[in-house]
Amino acid sequence: MQAWNAIDFSSSLVHSDSFSSGSFRRSRMSIEKLPDKVILHIFSYLSHLEICRMATVCRRWRTIAYNTQLWKNVSLRPEVSGLHVGSLESLLQLISVRFGPSLRYIELPIELITHTVLHELSSKCPNLTHMLLDFSTAMQLHDFSEMQAFPAKLRYMCICLSEVIFMEGFMRKIYNFINGLEVLHLIGTYEKGEEEEEEIYEVINVHKLKSATPNLRVINLYGINFIDDSHIDAFSSNCIQLECLAVNYCNKVVGSTLKALLARSKQLKCLLMNGTNLKSEYVMQAEWDKCSVQELDISGTDLSSECLIDLLTRIPTLRFLSAGQINGFNDSVLKAWMEGGNPKSLIALDLDSSDNVSDEGLARFITRYGAQLQACVLSGMTHITDQLWMTILPILTNIRIVVMGTTERLSGNIHVDQLMDTIGSHCSKLERLELRWDPENLRFSDKSQKAIDLLRVKCLKLRCLVLSDGRYYETVKANFERADRTTVVRTTTSCRVSAYHVLSNYNDLVFN
Repeated sequence: MQAWNAIDFSSSLVHSDSFSSGSFRRSRMSIEKLPDKVILHIFSYLSHLEICRMATVCRRWRTIAYNTQLWKNVSLRPEVSGLHVGSLESLLQLISVRFGPSLRYIELPIELITHTVLHELSSKCPNLTHMLLDFSTAMQLHDFSEMQAFPAKLRYMCICLSEVIFMEGFMRKIYNFINGLEVLHLIGTYEKGEEEEEEIYEVINVHKLKSATPNLRVINLYGINFIDDSHIDAFSSNCIQLECLAVNYCNKVVGSTLKALLARSKQLKCLLMNGTNLKSEYVMQAEWDKCSVQELDISGTDLSSECLIDLLTRIPTLRFLSAGQINGFNDSVLKAWMEGGNPKSLIALDLDSSDNVSDEGLARFITRYGAQLQACVLSGMTHITDQLWMTILPILTNIRIVVMGTTERLSGNIHVDQLMDTIGSHCSKLERLELRWDPENLRFSDKSQKAIDLLRVKCLKLRCLVLSDGRYYETVKANFERADRTTVVRTTTSCRVSAYHVLSNYNDLVFN
């Protein structure tokens, strides 16, 4: 009981009076008459903060809210919609009384990462397999010199690094417990590092970490300013089961160990290197024709046209390609890929901000391969307008993800009603759609509701529709809300659509 009181209920509470409306009094059936297992199932759709509010309604609901089945996945980071726990004592009681054997996943902020908490998790939560430890705001670590236990069944671990706190004192205490890890995320401070030039510290010893984690399948090193090719080489030398490697926004990676990586990692199917400093000569030295890579992200690199042609014509089977923001990606690259490569297995194409690719070149490529695509991102280009999309949308019959438009103001207008009508008529499998055009460039009429209705009715799998904030966004949002689909329509300021959803390891790559 005390543990619940320690949780911060900052939002308004729900009272039983809210269920005493006239319609409920007149009804033969009320929520109070539902069996406990039905209410438990309803509660399972709520966040933990909402479950805590439900616990204040009555004693019966409080008892149901205590059920450990509702506490399998717990976030204790309030800044990302998690619960706020007021003290370590309260957390220890929650672990013992509420979490127990049901707990599978937990997120801990720096103030709750202590040897006592970790010891309790290891002894009271034997089925804990997923853990996130957030050190990103740390200025000083707790004392781990007395730590003797750590959850030993972890399969997934995410560590959010600090720029200035060295992790070795903590890491050497857990090396013996994490050899069963299959998925590892190390999250850096890329965005903060871009703002100001500061001295770079290697805050975690990757070479020791790789020796302790030989069973890794998925490695995500995101935005870490000290990660370079030697660290990639270290992991590839020890992790023979590696399927997916992501080094997005690690700007010290140049590709000098790519050849060794592909030679050693025979099971490597997904390689994500967005925002790195890849050198064309290193990429061309790698034996792409003998590799197993099927999913590749090289966006935001400076690879030459010659390198891109060499790469795309040598990879035997490519399912996913993200090659946006590359000056060297042009029509000649697309043509060479079509003639000398093998795009027949391609299901996802992301060419965001590829200004040197013409609409004619894209039309030819998608006319030939569009029917097999599940994701198509052709955004950030002023010359790609609704005219091209009206031509290719009828071909994209299997498409699940579409991103179109640019935030730059255009000289002409986009007739969005026709676009919506065409999407609704031909793209019934669509799940995610984003239109990035400036609201001032969108032209729509009083009959817009008909086109929006067609999209909503035909695209029943649509779960995310992202638009720039403006009159058209308000019109679409109101339409979907009237149909009780309140969470579908969002703005570009709060949501972005990505082709990553079709990656084979997408669920493993997600981190909060």
